[in-house]
Parts: sequence; structure tokens; C-alpha cells
Amino acid sequence: MDAATNAPAAGKTRGGGMAVLAAFLGWTFDAFDYFLVVICLTDIGKTFHKTDKEVALSLTLTLAFRPVGALVFGLLADRYGRRLPLILDLVFYSIIEVLTGLAPNFTTFLVLRALFGIGMGAEWGLGASLTMEKVPPRLRGILSGVLQEGYALGNLLAALAYFLIVPRWGWRPLFILGGAPALLALLVRLGVTESEVWQRTKASNWNELTRGITRHWPIFFYLVALMSMMNLSSHGTQDLYPTFLERDWGMDKHHKAELTAVSMFGAICGGLMFGYLSDRIGRRRAIAGAFVGAIIAIPIWALPPDVRMLVVGAFVLQFMVQGAWGVIPAHICELSPDRIRAFLPGFAYQCGNLIASSIVMFETTQAERKNWDYGKAMAVSAAAIFIVAIVVTLLGRERRAARFG
Repeated sequence: MDAATNAPAAGKTRGGGMAVLAAFLGWTFDAFDYFLVVICLTDIGKTFHKTDKEVALSLTLTLAFRPVGALVFGLLADRYGRRLPLILDLVFYSIIEVLTGLAPNFTTFLVLRALFGIGMGAEWGLGASLTMEKVPPRLRGILSGVLQEGYALGNLLAALAYFLIVPRWGWRPLFILGGAPALLALLVRLGVTESEVWQRTKASNWNELTRGITRHWPIFFYLVALMSMMNLSSHGTQDLYPTFLERDWGMDKHHKAELTAVSMFGAICGGLMFGYLSDRIGRRRAIAGAFVGAIIAIPIWALPPDVRMLVVGAFVLQFMVQGAWGVIPAHICELSPDRIRAFLPGFAYQCGNLIASSIVMFETTQAERKNWDYGKAMAVSAAAIFIVAIVVTLLGRERRAARFG
């Protein structure tokens, strides 16, 4: 057995706790900043005198520009290490978020949301590769769930901030709060060590890194297909949801924030549970099982008979969808070769986001053209997405608990 393969386990896991914390908080702040637009969509529209559909374009732009960040920062991370690109990215998107709160007009707002997409697209791949390379293989599933549900926690915090701030001061102060990740850069700088797996397996030059990427194009295209379905499932059930509550159920700001919080609490529970299960039953089985549960939950989520079932549906649907997502950081990092683990999962993830970026526009357009309410539009699209997601998941392979390096 060669020296790299026989490296001590402690070398792989040193500093794993701080890496998990930094990546979790980074993804939490990312999601908080993204979902501020989701939950403030109608408020932003009133400020700039735009329709729901026009403001939803900003969400599409954010998703569409995320692959740019994953491409640039992912390549830098595989060539020069995980820490420095992560620090630069945290500072970059913090500045953009503060500027968003100061946007003087709708055009500037759209440009800033596109730039934010670059920063958001970079963070996941950097954080996931650093974390999964540092934690013990036997714990990757549960810690994958912890990492991914930073996204749900960010959504939950956005709902809480909306509840406390928007009724009194409007939506702009929320984006000023979005500058907080700049402080997280200090934590990464002082408390997170570089990935030992990267140090042992890094490419010696750009040509070697490029060859590593071109050799693995089949797994890249599979991961893009998988992440397209994952992002469609997430954004197709979350991004229009606050607007659905307001338009279809007539909810005010307080009730809308409360129900969004309920759904995100379900998401956190689901991500942790299915992440844990994936360490035992396998990554693909856990993902597919979660989507089966999501299909069953669609009627009480989008077409409930009363408010009580609406609350139950909000919890259960996101428990299942984000349960499937809780497996993803471990699953796609394990499928990725050592030398391109920052670039490949992150870029494939964000290419999937690009493909899924029009889902909100699609759902709003379907509701307008067919004279549907938002609930029916979301239900029809979600059912199709979940079925295809199960098929794509089961067609792939997995390397549960694979040894890195």
C-alpha cells in the first residue's frame, strides 16, 4: 500500500469540526441572503413598481450566474487550496449583499443579484469539498445533512428576520444584515486548516488539472443531470411558496413568515435524518426514498383542504425534499476524483442550478396562462420533478464511505 493511501486517519480529520462549522455557517448565510428575495418578493415589487413575475427574474439571474462562481473559485481551490478562495468568496458576496440593500433602482438590483449568484455559486463547492475531506468517512452522511441544512436554516432565519424587521423598517435593512459573512472569513482565516487530502493529491500545474477534468467528463454529465433534478425539486417547492401563501391563502406578513419557518424546521429534521440513514442504507436508496415520500405529500402541501393540513404539508414536504438534499454533499463528493473535488461537485451543482433557474418563471407563467392558482402550478411541476429525480438517482452509482486521498 503506498504512503498516500496509508496516511493516518488523524491526518484526514484534523480540524474537521471547525471545517464543518465554517462551511455550515457559510451555506447558512448564502441561503439567508438568497431567500431574502424569495420572502420579500412582493415587497420589493412594490418598491420598484414591478410585478411578481418581473421580480422573480432576479431569482433566475442569481441561479443562472452561480455556475460562474463555481467554475472560477472551484478551479482556484483545486489548484491553490480550499481556504483562500473560500475567504475571498465570503468577503465578495458580503459586499454585494450590502449593496443590494442600497440599490437605487430595479436595474441595479438585478445586476447585483446576478453578481451575488457568482458568490453563492462558489461557496457550496468550496465548503463541501473541505468538509467532506476532513471528516471521518463513517460520519459523512450525518455531517452531510448538517452541512446541507445550513440552507434550510438560512431560509428559516430569513423568515424570522422578515417577521421582525420588514413590517417596521421595510426590506432594505435585511440585505444590510446580509453583510455578516464577511466576519465568517475571519473564522476561516484563523480557525480552519487546509485540506490534507488536497495537499497529498493536488495537481502540480494547470495542465495536469485540466487533464484531470477532461478525463472525467462522464461523471460530470451525470452529476449535472442529478443536480438539475435536485435543484428543480428544491427551488420548485420553495421559491414561489411565500407568494403562494400570500396570493392563494391571503396570508399577511406574519403568517407567511411563520409557515415558511415551519417548512424549514421540517427541512432541517429531514436533512439530518436522511443523511444519517444514508450512512446505513446507502446514498441512492436514501435519496429515492425521500422523493417517494415527497410525492405522497404533494396534495396536503399544495392543495390542502384547510389551514391545519397546510401546516402539516409544509413540514412534511420539505422534510422529504431536504431529506434527499441532506445526502447530496457526501454523495457527489464521494463520486468525484480527489484532484478535482472542489471544481467537479460545485460546478456540476451550479450547472444544475442553471438548468433549474427558470422553474419559478415557469410556474408563474403556467399559473397565468392556464388560469391556475399557484398551488396547482406547483403541484403539477413537483410531481413530474420528483418522479424523474428518482429515476436519475437510481441510474447512477455510489461510493459510500470511500477513502479520499
